[in-house]
Amino acid sequence: MSNLCIIPARGGSKRIPRKNIRDFFGKPIIAYSIEAALKSDLFDVVMVSTDDKEIADIALQFGAEVPFLRSKENADDFATTDDVIREVLSNYSKHNQEFDFVCCCYPASPLTSPTHLLDGLNTIKEKGASLVYPIVKFSYPIGRSLKKEADGRVKLNWAENGTERSQDLSEAFHDAGQWYWYNVSDFIHRYENLTTEAYGIELSNLEVQDIDNIDDWILAELKFQLRHNSPKNER
Repeated sequence: MSNLCIIPARGGSKRIPRKNIRDFFGKPIIAYSIEAALKSDLFDVVMVSTDDKEIADIALQFGAEVPFLRSKENADDFATTDDVIREVLSNYSKHNQEFDFVCCCYPASPLTSPTHLLDGLNTIKEKGASLVYPIVKFSYPIGRSLKKEADGRVKLNWAENGTERSQDLSEAFHDAGQWYWYNVSDFIHRYENLTTEAYGIELSNLEVQDIDNIDDWILAELKFQLRHNSPKNER
């Protein structure tokens, strides 16, 4: 079986300009995703999909392949990750190169672990799953979440939970936003069913940080330092 890693990294980041190659502890942040994928030794190909020559050059420097640049239609603000994956798979297919599993690793994810990538691949194989990705628990039960009215008043989203103890409410999780393992055949032929057949790999909050703004970036730096300075960290 052959595995492909796609790291999607367009050049037009708006909230943090040039985010995908911004310096993170002495290296462009995309380098950490490339290195995690290469270190995992799970992939026949580790490639970066980008529309940007500078990003392409950096990707090559850190050991990824950039066999083609991303099309303009899949490099704007409206293109989805799935659009990018389809384009990459199609381009490889034109050169008679097919894959059984594809993992999309986001470029601004310096906490990505090779061990977790292996956990994802093992799960998709053992479960016969279409899709596997990491999840993280909400730090507070969403059953007690609030909504804010225009005049500043707050109300429970679910008023029936107002008298419930928070520890008695169901746990809830969200997408960690690091990587996604797909069964390629299912992705191509049964795409509409993927989200209903997904499995999750639970990570801790210290292993996850979505980076959408400068505050997120600072939190990612703090978590990175904690994980890499801890003698108990084995991942």
